[in-house]
Amino acid sequence: MKGSKMSGDKVTATGGTGTRDAAIRNAETRQRKFDEQKLRKACADFESLFVYQLFRTMRKTIPAGDPTLRSFGKDTYTMMFDQKIAEELSGKGKGLGLKALLYEQLKNPVK
Repeated sequence: MKGSKMSGDKVTATGGTGTRDAAIRNAETRQRKFDEQKLRKACADFESLFVYQLFRTMRKTIPAGDPTLRSFGKDTYTMMFDQKIAEELSGKGKGLGLKALLYEQLKNPVK
């Protein structure tokens, strides 16, 4: 029966729309949390990429040295090493702080 209570079950006067509204609010909350996680991940990835570019640029300033002492695959190893260090730096704690700044700027865009 609409608008009445029966054996402990609550029936709303609107015919159950309260449950639907709650489900919509829950879905919106889950979507907002998912969007926040994606934004945090994107900000962390950007900081990681920025740190990697810093490493790459800094390595270019170091003289190459004797070309006969260069080993095959050293450039690839150095690139992978720099990428991993950049990811670890950005992923630990606050990182450089860039991801937090980006997140704060992007979470509430100006309309």
